[in-house]
Amino acid sequence: MENSESLYQHYSFSVQAGQEPLRIDKYLMNFVENATRTKIQAAAKGGSIRVNGEIVKSNYKVRPHDDIKVFFEYPPVENLLLPENIDLDIVYEDNDIIVLNKPAGLVVHPGHGNHAGTLINGLIYHFDNLPNNSSNRPGLVHRIDKDTSGLLVVAKNENAMTKLSKQFADKTSKREYVALVWGNPKEDEGTIDEVIGRNPKNRLQNIVFNEEDSDLGKPAITHYKVLERFGYVTLVSCRLETGRTHQIRVHLKFIGHTLFNDERYGGNLILKGTTFTKYKQFVDNCFKALPRQALHAKSLGFIHPTSNKFMEFESELPDDFKLCLDKWTNYSKHQM
Repeated sequence: MENSESLYQHYSFSVQAGQEPLRIDKYLMNFVENATRTKIQAAAKGGSIRVNGEIVKSNYKVRPHDDIKVFFEYPPVENLLLPENIDLDIVYEDNDIIVLNKPAGLVVHPGHGNHAGTLINGLIYHFDNLPNNSSNRPGLVHRIDKDTSGLLVVAKNENAMTKLSKQFADKTSKREYVALVWGNPKEDEGTIDEVIGRNPKNRLQNIVFNEEDSDLGKPAITHYKVLERFGYVTLVSCRLETGRTHQIRVHLKFIGHTLFNDERYGGNLILKGTTFTKYKQFVDNCFKALPRQALHAKSLGFIHPTSNKFMEFESELPDDFKLCLDKWTNYSKHQM
């Protein structure tokens, strides 16, 4: 592989067994966040895409077990963390920890397609010497999705990082979310205990795996409870035992109650209700009021790393979520 010393690897994928032959530009669109076909074709033209060590063109058809790597002449930007003056909504701070309220739309850490303007860029601007976690991300004990709002705890020193990370790993931290979901769950409360893993056909999604394929994912447990029913949508609270990527979004979709306006999992379509134009208009207005998945990290509890006292924090629903709920409240009253 000539000149590979002067190139930096940005992506690496191993094609799953059972993959049908598919053009590599189409294949990569399912695996690279924020990629367009034009960008992928340009990368192929520049000799940046290699399969099994060989440079390929954009019309190359991927096959099972192909080893795909994408190289560029510059290092991945997520390796170059720059401080940025980003406003942080700090709920609590002491010598060991920071608890903050993350707004929807703020990415927690740099990654493919999001290289700047993340929460970590803001943290390293406002705080010096934050400890790295196991993924070399300063201060981060856990994360929440870009379009989820709510509470996060950040460690300010190694002791806090070690002790808090252990609580999250041991499932002793308390995390509760509020979600608006499509449909009307039969039960008032329940537990979803299903293995979750990366969707082999679309890396940007996670899915539930059945028992036969359970080795492809990780155990995940979500406890849910109905807070309020509006007919076509329902407000639920979710308590996490595990913290898998997109866990609540994947688990609730699995039981037939996709999160309201969750585009990645199909919740941005009208999944329940009537075919009347007025209803469609009403739902569109709700989508505009809450232009993201209806999920908020409402409460967070853990044992403080130094005082050893249990601390719990609550966060109010943000304005976009409240506005959407108000619309559904009024709608359901008028349907009675």
